[in-house]
Amino acid sequence: MRAAYYESNGPARAALRVDEVETPQPGRGEVRVRLTASGINPSDVKSRAGVTRKIAFPRIIPHSDGAGEIDRVGDGVAPSRVGERVWIWNGQWRRPFGTACRLFGRTEP
Repeated sequence: MRAAYYESNGPARAALRVDEVETPQPGRGEVRVRLTASGINPSDVKSRAGVTRKIAFPRIIPHSDGAGEIDRVGDGVAPSRVGERVWIWNGQWRRPFGTACRLFGRTEP
């Protein structure tokens, strides 16, 4: 999938990259969302800059908010959920995958 990401904290021009990265697959109890919208909020900017916390994973796909359609489900999720339109909030909280990409893989904490 194509995504914006960073591998170290810093200013956007220095830290952010856009490239192809591995497409996540949903795990048990998870869904994957094909995104049509990604929203950035102040906490995303502060996290990337290292103001509120240091980078917690080797690579972060930023942005916490988004909307799209479930395109794949993991074990334990009804297959009928595929095609459902959803919105995402706190998507990148305590996980490496946010919504600054074409797909979004959600991992429960």
